[in-house]
Amino acid sequence: MKKLWYLVRINKDPDSDWGASVPDLPGCVATGKTIDSALRRIQGAIELHLEGMRADGARPPRPQQRTVVPNRTARQVNFYATVEVAA
Repeated sequence: MKKLWYLVRINKDPDSDWGASVPDLPGCVATGKTIDSALRRIQGAIELHLEGMRADGARPPRPQQRTVVPNRTARQVNFYATVEVAA
């Protein structure tokens, strides 16, 4: 089975858990108390999102090549990671 690597945006506001979203899959999000938990959950969310798209007859988008810049302010942390999923 083919593997794909999706870019995941990880962020945290001071009064929230860690959040994860996938720029190539709008609406595909997950949260977790830790970064690792958010990454595990977003991997599962990506797999479900892709399954749902296929079930609806839509072709899942291929991950895009992107240049990203991490951002950190006194009140927010943003960085990027990649997650491997079976395609």
